[in-house]
Amino acid sequence: MESGPAIFAGTVFALFGGAVLMWTATRLHRREPVAEGVSRAASAAVASLAAVAALVLSAWCFTRL
Repeated sequence: MESGPAIFAGTVFALFGGAVLMWTATRLHRREPVAEGVSRAASAAVASLAAVAALVLSAWCFTRL
């Protein structure tokens, strides 16, 4: 993989994963729903899983430099 696209993709994944993880933690700390109409545990689990997956993808992109 060329270094330019790998850096861009890794940065986008890292920013997205960090933002989703921070947003989920903030919503849970304030005892507000993460998603409307879904149980708090299920929505927090899915959002956290998506955030961790994005962070893993960013790490994978950065290892391809």
